Amino acid sequence: MIQEPRDGDLRRRLGEIVAWVGRARSLGFEYLVTGQHYLTREYQTFQPLPLLARLAAETGEMRLVPTILLPLQHPVELAEATATLDVITGGRLTLNAARGYRAEEYAAFGVDRERASARMRECLDCLVALWSGQPVLFEGAHYRLNGATIGTLPVQRPHPPVWIAADGDAGVRRAARWGLPWSVNAHADLPTLQRQVALYRSEAAAAGNDPAVRLPLGRELYCAPTGAEALADAERYLGSKYRVYAGWGQDRELPGRPSFRAGFQALAAERFIVGAPGDCIRELRRYLALGIGECHLRMVWSGMPARLAERSLDLFAREVLPALA
Repeated sequence: MIQEPRDGDLRRRLGEIVAWVGRARSLGFEYLVTGQHYLTREYQTFQPLPLLARLAAETGEMRLVPTILLPLQHPVELAEATATLDVITGGRLTLNAARGYRAEEYAAFGVDRERASARMRECLDCLVALWSGQPVLFEGAHYRLNGATIGTLPVQRPHPPVWIAADGDAGVRRAARWGLPWSVNAHADLPTLQRQVALYRSEAAAAGNDPAVRLPLGRELYCAPTGAEALADAERYLGSKYRVYAGWGQDRELPGRPSFRAGFQALAAERFIVGAPGDCIRELRRYLALGIGECHLRMVWSGMPARLAERSLDLFAREVLPALA
């Protein structure tokens, strides 16, 4: 919902987001995830930290999980901004740290794609050290801090939780070696995720980290009274989103490089959760069998009318959630 067509009214969409968040809170959803991209010429896009600061008062006890492209940030600015958001929310922040993949973004920020993973690691190390409130001395290839001490500390001690978002096998291994939960991507199909979850657990064990940690999972989901209606609505809005992702090169980041330009039913198979309530229940149970600890569902896409998104959300909460509890 943070993306809107270029000719759309972003102020109207913000009002819909506020109403959507209030609705999700009242229905018992536990956390809210936002993504991050820059230079999204196909869309108008809200940036996650200012958006979540605006939404904090609407979220009750929900946790707020901004996805942040770490290699494109400076750790001092990010530490100050995220600590501020943790204070605003009373300690409800979780950071979903991503490497990113778009050449356009790397180029605009002057970041060498081949060194992005090392830059991400350094940024994360600096961020955790800065959150401590102690003076930080850091001499790396990408960042240098000489006794830096941030002015705002997060409420959560020693620091807010961190997830590592990743699409490819290298990113999954990275999260496992770092001892942080892999934020399971929304784009790969189920057989790929089954293999990658096993990869994460074996790599975590080899590194001396907890292989049984429960992982957060993202999925695209749309629920309608009938499967045919769900497919028709999802194809109209979700299908166009994945064609944009194909232009960005998202599909080339996944193992096997599946094409996001495939026909919608082929693209959706074992990748999206789209259907009537019974269909959604069956599909979600397959993912929960992977040892998933929590699941964030993207249920509204650019250009989708709020009434369709709200119907899906209400139907999901009324008929799907109780079956999974």
